[in-house]
Amino acid sequence: MSPEEIIYLSVLLVSIPIGFLFKKGGLKTKQFGGAAAGLVLTLATCHIHTLHSLITILGTWLIINISPRACHYLTLGWTFSYLLFFRTVTFFDFPEPTPFTNAVQLLLTLKMVSLANEVQEFTQAKKQEVTSFSKSSVIGVIPKMPGLVEILCYSFCYVGLMTGPFFRYRTHYDWLNQPDSSAIPSWQPLLSRAKYIPVFGALFLAVSHFFPLNYVRSDAFYERALPFRLFYMVPIFFVFRMRFYVAWLCAECACIAAAFGAYPTAAKARSGGGPTLEYEPLSKSADGEASEVTYDYETIKNIDPHGTDFCVKVKDGMRYWNMSVQWWLAQYIYKNAPVRSYVMRSAWTMLISAYWHGIHPGYYLSFLTIPLCLAAEGAMESGLLKHLSASQRLFGDWVQWFLKMRAYDYMCMGFVLLTFEDTVRYWSSIYFCIHGAALAFLLLGKVLGFRRQQASQKDKDGAVESLQHME
Repeated sequence: MSPEEIIYLSVLLVSIPIGFLFKKGGLKTKQFGGAAAGLVLTLATCHIHTLHSLITILGTWLIINISPRACHYLTLGWTFSYLLFFRTVTFFDFPEPTPFTNAVQLLLTLKMVSLANEVQEFTQAKKQEVTSFSKSSVIGVIPKMPGLVEILCYSFCYVGLMTGPFFRYRTHYDWLNQPDSSAIPSWQPLLSRAKYIPVFGALFLAVSHFFPLNYVRSDAFYERALPFRLFYMVPIFFVFRMRFYVAWLCAECACIAAAFGAYPTAAKARSGGGPTLEYEPLSKSADGEASEVTYDYETIKNIDPHGTDFCVKVKDGMRYWNMSVQWWLAQYIYKNAPVRSYVMRSAWTMLISAYWHGIHPGYYLSFLTIPLCLAAEGAMESGLLKHLSASQRLFGDWVQWFLKMRAYDYMCMGFVLLTFEDTVRYWSSIYFCIHGAALAFLLLGKVLGFRRQQASQKDKDGAVESLQHME
């Protein structure tokens, strides 16, 4: 493990017992104590670069106060513009931010854009109340306009500060105002999420030891045979997954310990977004001990390891990975894409996701391969897979799963190698096989779909002709 990974893991592990302390606290303890813990952590790891976070927050606060009705668009422009400056500060002779500063800035950007959208929704709901003379019933709307202190406490809350999960301002508000946090279960759901962390951690250490990433950057690697080069991307992606499984599961455990993001099961909460249905507040039985409300932590669920590894489609793989950020992308980027087709919307969303991650070319090469895979997947689904029998479809699903995993192996190499030269050097050494396969399946699916359409039309024409002869 690198020194940075050790610090990340230490922060996550310390956050879990701290969470139990905050769970027992009142509103002020949670609000200011959680923000103080996060600020201390930020200052300890980011140092002077904490100013980047403060500038981003203050800029957002000004925007939502000056133009609350259009603040969602303005804040998106402001935060993403500042991201560009943040990543190019060395060109202006400013000191280079620490990796921890980058992590904080990434999550803060999501929070500020979400906050602005929540303010815009609040403003719209209030306007509707005035015109309709009735109280708005929109689920998840914030109860009041947040001030600078509330925004700072939300921004620097220690929960998910560097690793996620992303959560909305309303989720933070609901945590502060839980009627009886002690009645919300923590131990059982925490142990349920934590039980595989040691396994994933051990696998990460073992496989990363035998298959180091730096070997791919050496000339010796490219002297190995093609089957070895093809195989090597499999353990690299495996190590990549294990690292994030450990980090995100620990982060979820920190949330669960504090009862952060806990909502009644009836609320049908979604990762990142929170409740989707109205729900009853906490209630107790007659003896005052047992809660009559069952809770879940879907709002802060950020990873589904089983779904990620064993889902069949590339599209589904994205849904199970970094789930709270995927919700953010779907809610604020995909839905507002300037184009309407599914593939082009996906391409736009992947472009924004790549930019959010950084300016390294490897991000763009990897993320912009996803729309091609999605297009091929869709073409094969309509042209072949949906017309198979049950037994044929089962076989087809296994083949599709295998290809999905190899596609993610392939794209992961760009994500971890980062530079254009290293990424293209590796991809070219295996003959851009996934790009070629995706194009081949796209064309095959289109051809099969066209032939089926022609056959269907021919059958219709034949039926019409038969009726005419009968007449």
